[in-house]
Amino acid sequence: MNAVVLAAGNGDRFRNGTRNSKLLHPLLGQPLLLRTLDSAREAGITAVTVVVGYQADRVRALVEDSAPRGVTIAFAHNPDWRLENGLSVLAARPLIDAPRFAVLMGDHVFEPAVLQRLLRFPMNDNESVLAVDARPVAPAVAAEATKVRRHGSHIVAIGKDLDEYDAVDTGMFVCSPVLFDALDRARANGDTTLSGGIRELAALGLMRAAEVGDATWCDIDTVSDLEAAETALGATRETA
Repeated sequence: MNAVVLAAGNGDRFRNGTRNSKLLHPLLGQPLLLRTLDSAREAGITAVTVVVGYQADRVRALVEDSAPRGVTIAFAHNPDWRLENGLSVLAARPLIDAPRFAVLMGDHVFEPAVLQRLLRFPMNDNESVLAVDARPVAPAVAAEATKVRRHGSHIVAIGKDLDEYDAVDTGMFVCSPVLFDALDRARANGDTTLSGGIRELAALGLMRAAEVGDATWCDIDTVSDLEAAETALGATRETA
């Protein structure tokens, strides 16, 4: 089981008084990126390509020193890390030789069981799947979220500016390699986001959605997001 973990951005909204990559910042005592890698391993991922960019040497050193055992680590460098995350996925392309691979955000917290279900999701050749959250969200959260509109289990639209939507993007994908060609087409049209590539797949009927149910997940963009995640995860531990 392969995964691409996006860890190239500088996290410019994460203002904690330092210039350090937010992926190095601890969440409940563990650097955020290592938490992502541990969750991937628990879900069954055995090979990870970490895409680095901002503070690449520091991020790489953290992973090399403390990556979970049993996981083969490779690194890809995105020289255009200041641009959107679709370019980070494309940077991993030469290192991916698998019929399916997960795409994970280094700054997202998720339950391994959700990724396990995603890895087992029944799909036809060339299809990909995104984990989505169909629970109601506050307007302020929806304003920042990437939103999804579905027809049955197929995604028909995705983007931050959707007026009509029925779920939000959690940042967990399992993809066919056709994603790379879709990202190339999106880039040729001036869109370097991962969502741009997903829109290309959706237009071909190749993009599926799987709901996370009541699982906990967090997108860590700001220090406030980190504090909320610590509260949520602490509550989950207490009830486990």
